[in-house]
Amino acid sequence: MARMYSKKKGKSRSKRPFKRVKPSWVSHDAKVVEQLVTKVAKNNPTSAKIGLVLRDSYGIPDVKAATGKRIHTILTEHKLAHRLPEDLAALIRRDINIVKHLEGHKKDGPSVRGLHLTESKINRLAKYYKRVGKLPVDWTFDRAKAKLLLE
Repeated sequence: MARMYSKKKGKSRSKRPFKRVKPSWVSHDAKVVEQLVTKVAKNNPTSAKIGLVLRDSYGIPDVKAATGKRIHTILTEHKLAHRLPEDLAALIRRDINIVKHLEGHKKDGPSVRGLHLTESKINRLAKYYKRVGKLPVDWTFDRAKAKLLLE
C-alpha cells in the first residue's frame, strides 16, 4: 500500500503464515505464555514490544496461536492495559517530540508541516476511537495535557 503523504511505496517484508496454529516446536503451554506476557508487560509498555520480546527471547512466534487470546486481551484481563490505545499514544509522543524540536528550530518548515499532519492523524484516529467506544465522547487532544496522558 502506498504511503499517505509521501510518494513512496510501502516496505517489502515477510508475511505471517495464513494458518494460525501453534507450531509443534513451541514447548510453552497457554498458562505459561500468559504469565510471560504479564511478566514482560511490566518492563515494556506496548504489546508490539511484548510480542518482540516473546519471539526473540522465549521462542514464541505468535501469542494468539499459543493462547487463543491476543496480547492486549491478556493485558486487559490482568489490568495492565493502558488508558490510551497504542497507536494514538505513539502519535501523541511524536507530536510532543516535534513540538520540542520546534522550540529550538522555529523556522523549520518541514517540521511544522509534519506537526500539522501528525495532529490531523491524531484527530482522525480519536474520532474513530470515540465512535467505537474506546475513548470517551468528550475526549479532545490538548498538547498541554498530552504528557500527562502518556504516563
